[in-house]
Amino acid sequence: MKVEDIRALSVGERDQKLVDLKHELFNMRFQKGAGQLENPGKIKQIKRDIARIKTVNSELTRNPKEKNN
Repeated sequence: MKVEDIRALSVGERDQKLVDLKHELFNMRFQKGAGQLENPGKIKQIKRDIARIKTVNSELTRNPKEKNN
């Protein structure tokens, strides 16, 4: 997921996407522990997406003038 895509989402959509990604990461960690994970690189990508969403949220919190949603 690109930063531009994240910025285009509303606050509620970003929060929901963050919850969904955290849930997916949780499930993937269990799959990894059970040896059933097919694509281990996906964990890294999910972690990066979570970090991107958190970064955008903190930027908008610090600079409320830039809020467009």
